[in-house]
Amino acid sequence: MPFRLPPLTLRNVVVALVLIALALLPVYSQLAGDRFALTLFTRIVILALSALSLNLILGFGGMMSFGHAVYLGIGGYAVGMLAKEGIYSGFIQWPVAILASALFALVTGALSLRTRGVYFIMITLAFAQMAYYIVSGIARYGGDDGLTIYKRSQFFEALNLSSKTQFYYVCLVILYLAIYFLYRLVNSRFGMVLQGTRSNDARMRAIGFSTYRYKLTAFVIAGVLCGISGILLANQGDFVSPSMMYWTRSGDLIIMVVLGGMGTVAGPVMGAIAFLVLEEILPILIKLGGVPFVGASAAARASEYWMIVMGPLLLLVVLFARGGIDGLLNLIGDKFKQRGRS
Repeated sequence: MPFRLPPLTLRNVVVALVLIALALLPVYSQLAGDRFALTLFTRIVILALSALSLNLILGFGGMMSFGHAVYLGIGGYAVGMLAKEGIYSGFIQWPVAILASALFALVTGALSLRTRGVYFIMITLAFAQMAYYIVSGIARYGGDDGLTIYKRSQFFEALNLSSKTQFYYVCLVILYLAIYFLYRLVNSRFGMVLQGTRSNDARMRAIGFSTYRYKLTAFVIAGVLCGISGILLANQGDFVSPSMMYWTRSGDLIIMVVLGGMGTVAGPVMGAIAFLVLEEILPILIKLGGVPFVGASAAARASEYWMIVMGPLLLLVVLFARGGIDGLLNLIGDKFKQRGRS
């Protein structure tokens, strides 16, 4: 299928500007001396990749996996365990992590895709919790306390992942490649069949498609992409812990997908940016807004409960912007078009 540029719409313009801004962020960080921004957006880029992977099966395939964060842990622990054993080569760590993620996704998908609805959700959650408790019980690799990684993955001399700027661009290039790959995938014959199974699985099977194989393939691809995100997360934090694969992290990924827009290629990226930026600024805003009314100490305590504000914001998105940020941008763009015609 030949590549075609997306149409010139408000949504596509905003997405392009966001991607350009991400590419220029290290320049801003260097000029402004704001190293925290680079650290924050490195994390955002990594988790955006995780949200993209979940969106493939949730947004395009209609598969509600509540254990998707397990692949973050698998990818991260593959790096951490090999580093613990003195193996720091990225040429070994990364393929092992990708293979482990693919195998776990294959086994989980092969069993869970034979069920539907709440049973599918519970099986994916059960597999994730099983992995969580196994890792928590391995004392050699830190158990509940997690595992410190003393050296980042090593490739060749010119590529130094210990450099924050170089590491950021490695993460960003992987994210861009994932966006391009998923854009081509969901607009291919495979993607059309996958979206057809989400709409009417029985009809797709009736016209001759083996929907089980299509969904299992998508499930494995999503697991691999999330596993790569786990590799990057372990290298960024120089630390892995069982909390990486806990069910609440899967919930965060679902929120990012819903907030950005399910069933869209770039929506999860915008959802990850919005969610993680709000996570940082809401406590500050609550603290600043509360000082004139309740004093500094009480405002500081109130800022710890920022999720009380985040919850209603997400509820408003679900109620009034069904397509998330992506749908909201499309709605605004359509209104501008209507005004231009009138």
